[in-house]
Amino acid sequence: MTTKDKAKELVDKYYIICQEFTEEIQCSIQAKQCALIAVEEILKYNKNQLIHWMPCENDLCGCYDYWNEVKHEIEKL
Repeated sequence: MTTKDKAKELVDKYYIICQEFTEEIQCSIQAKQCALIAVEEILKYNKNQLIHWMPCENDLCGCYDYWNEVKHEIEKL
């Protein structure tokens, strides 16, 4: 999965959760914030392991660069 697709997938998952309780515009903002928090936790918790885990040659990459790019894609949404 591309980083752009992963970013959208994460934001969409959080959007579904908050849409029952919040207006659409606010829900979009909150979903993006939640996705960013999730990715930040992945980056923070696994920083050393992710850098050396595997090369970013495929869509299933778990490396630090992949998740950092997902973070940037979320910020662009």
